[in-house]
Amino acid sequence: MNHALATTLSTGTIDAYINSAYQIPILTLEEERDLAIRLRDHNDMEAARRLVLSHLRFVIRIARGYLGYGLPLPDLIQEGSIGLMKAVRRFEPDVGVRLVSFAVHWIRAEIHEYILRNWRIVKVATTKAQRKLFFNLRSTKKRLGWFTRQEVEDVALELGVKPATVLEMEARLANYDLAFDGYDDDEENGISAPSAYLPDMRLEPSMLLERADSESWEHDRLIAALATLDQRSQTILQARWLAEKKQTLHELAEQFGVSAERIRQIEKVALQKLKAQLEAA
Repeated sequence: MNHALATTLSTGTIDAYINSAYQIPILTLEEERDLAIRLRDHNDMEAARRLVLSHLRFVIRIARGYLGYGLPLPDLIQEGSIGLMKAVRRFEPDVGVRLVSFAVHWIRAEIHEYILRNWRIVKVATTKAQRKLFFNLRSTKKRLGWFTRQEVEDVALELGVKPATVLEMEARLANYDLAFDGYDDDEENGISAPSAYLPDMRLEPSMLLERADSESWEHDRLIAALATLDQRSQTILQARWLAEKKQTLHELAEQFGVSAERIRQIEKVALQKLKAQLEAA
């Protein structure tokens, strides 16, 4: 992103930024391919800059589609631009698709991550299925108020989740946040903020002792389960999962004189045995 456009976005003049972005001409197929090859083969940063600038209008268009989450448009555009830059760096001109078709997934992914980090209620969407449900539920729901049973089943079928998951996410989206420390204009007889009645248990001695004991127990279980495996399986699991500097399949294949696929098979079987041992314990 060039300096003028970046400065415009950071200073809050979003309309001027959008106008500037839309003044940048769209590249032809030949121009786009030539720039992409220059970037790939010669690490040409000027080519990368032109590719990014010519696609900012698409970032703006996608970012506007996420305004319903209550987050600032400049921030959504900025995050989308990061996704665009990642796409430009990874774009392969010989595949035969236009950059915009490739970049749209990176732009959306970056905006999704930004929303999940910053929109308060969405932080409860911790799994991949929950995240998918969150981003689809808002557009699927056609009216205010709670879903009927039939609507719950329809949404669950459409999104490929259980009806109970739909109900859980609907309840989460209907929640609101209560400030931990309250507000300056709280009345004397108003609802107390959580800081007035929730104790901080993080440094409570019994909790610290219980946590340390639990971690020690889990460690002992893992060591005992590992000991039931043969030496080669132990070495592979430790190198792949427990070492500070983890080794790749190919590095281990060279060490043991077998193929990388064989190392993957041994690792898979060892993990299954390890899981069974831990569950039995």
